[in-house]
Amino acid sequence: MARTSGRSGTTAGSAPGAPRPRLPVAGRRGTGAAPGGDGAAGTTPSPDAVTTDAVTTDARLAALFGLRGDGWLRHANPVSVWVRFAVVPLIVLSIWSRRWIGPRSLLPLAASLVFMVVEPLLFPPPRSTRNWASRGVFGERIWADRNVVDLPEQFRSTAVPNTTYAFQFAGLAVLARGLVVFDLKSVVGGLLLVQCAKAWFIDRMVLLFGTMAERDPRYASWEY
Repeated sequence: MARTSGRSGTTAGSAPGAPRPRLPVAGRRGTGAAPGGDGAAGTTPSPDAVTTDAVTTDARLAALFGLRGDGWLRHANPVSVWVRFAVVPLIVLSIWSRRWIGPRSLLPLAASLVFMVVEPLLFPPPRSTRNWASRGVFGERIWADRNVVDLPEQFRSTAVPNTTYAFQFAGLAVLARGLVVFDLKSVVGGLLLVQCAKAWFIDRMVLLFGTMAERDPRYASWEY
């Protein structure tokens, strides 16, 4: 959810043999920016033009994980999305392993955390983005820039995303307790809650991207 560059006409990389989709971002909220007559990507707000208050927490986290420009397209690889769901179980298993191997459990834990950081950029751009996982990532990109993008009315409220976050945090709390006291039921229950809430959030982002793609051909061009 990092901001895209201010250069117009920027295109994203794609897998060999696949068309190179454009990676546009709509203009500032309220500007009514429309695609250029030649179908080229619109100009995004420059980094200097976007105030600190306009940058969302989601965008800062995306930047932390290297999600800028083509990084978003790599992250939209459905394999990357599904592998991301495996990261939390890997961390959980690493922490639980202290019951068997004691302090040596720090090694798999460190490896899991490193994997979590680099995973978004491990995979190449997908051969096709016409799938639930890729659309979810595109929706996440739009949502991260919600302070500078004119969202449809039904998506401007943060109620549903915040609800999914609340369920994820609740699941993490249950999960953490289970790991502290080695309660398998709490671990499994908390993990399921976290994963289901994450899937709910992604599904909401799929709806957001679908609506934006219907409104603006520049977003529709992200699919190929």
